[in-house]
Amino acid sequence: MALDSRGLDLIHPLPVRSEYLKQIRRVVVKLGTGVITDAQKLPDLAQMRQLVAQVAALRRRGLEVVLVTSGAVGSGMGVLGLQARPADLPAQQACAAVGQSRLMSTYEKLFKPHKLAVAQVLLTHEDLEAHDRHFNARETLSELLKRGVVPIVNENDAVSVTELKFGDNDKLSALVATLLTAELLVILTTVDGVIDHFGEADARRLSIIENITSNVESIAGGTASATAVGGMRTKIQAARIVVRAGIPLAIASGHKRRVLRDILAGKDEGTLFLPDARKLSSRRRWIAFFNRPQGKLRVDEGAQKALTSQPCSLLLPGLQRCDGDFDKGDVVSVCNGRGKEFARGVARHDSAALRARNPSNPIVIHRDDLIVL
Repeated sequence: MALDSRGLDLIHPLPVRSEYLKQIRRVVVKLGTGVITDAQKLPDLAQMRQLVAQVAALRRRGLEVVLVTSGAVGSGMGVLGLQARPADLPAQQACAAVGQSRLMSTYEKLFKPHKLAVAQVLLTHEDLEAHDRHFNARETLSELLKRGVVPIVNENDAVSVTELKFGDNDKLSALVATLLTAELLVILTTVDGVIDHFGEADARRLSIIENITSNVESIAGGTASATAVGGMRTKIQAARIVVRAGIPLAIASGHKRRVLRDILAGKDEGTLFLPDARKLSSRRRWIAFFNRPQGKLRVDEGAQKALTSQPCSLLLPGLQRCDGDFDKGDVVSVCNGRGKEFARGVARHDSAALRARNPSNPIVIHRDDLIVL
């Protein structure tokens, strides 16, 4: 394998893509606001029609497809007589509440000529965090797929303050793909993939990303486009989730009329993030990705080295500091001495016992409940 001067992988794309994309049966496709709305952020019916046709073509081939869509706020703006996206949260939520039904109605009409039924699935983070609701969401989506229905998933923007404020369904699409153990996540956006030197004369698309390094993150952070800056950064964050779960991710342009077919055919389209070989069980995925950590444990260098080199438990002597208040059984972050998270796990003791350094047992997190990210 060759590397460029910054350590970015230079891999011949076609054999690698064919290997990872040759037997895909379940795909999650995320459609961002930029690819389904026009310059005024209103729904672009012609663009939505061609994207629906691509999804329908995958269904005719026997693939199961889940759509994760944005666009509820844009769909509601016209009804409420707004020319520009409102800045205040209550107005955004009102647009989302009005627009979600219009958005679903549009999808239903567009899928009807293809003889495909659709189902609306609105989720909040709590739906995927609480264990019973997590299981129910997975079973519902699986049953819809089994019955040939195309589930259309969106953040419940009318009630979910955090997701609406910070912007993206990229993380949601990664969690849905992880929830369903999909074999591929495709995020369709307004650019051709991850672009090195974006906007410059020597710009180039990265075809394959094997490891999400600091160089890859800096490329995402350096994009000159207002649409792509935050957007690509959140897509890299989504990539971290799915590749650790053992799922490849493709980021590509949603304006190309054969983009889904070309990606699945193994062609050099977009940017493909290769999955981690260390696949996680459903419980370990739930611990790692679907819980908001309730506290932070800082460990010494020896503990970090031990935890990242082989399966082992975090023991009290390796714990340097305990931040936050949490109970026994809560999910917590495990961080190095500088505060950078490298693992998550289920605490065997509450924060008070750990700060007092007098727990009933020296095991802080058992190895069966600890996941290196």
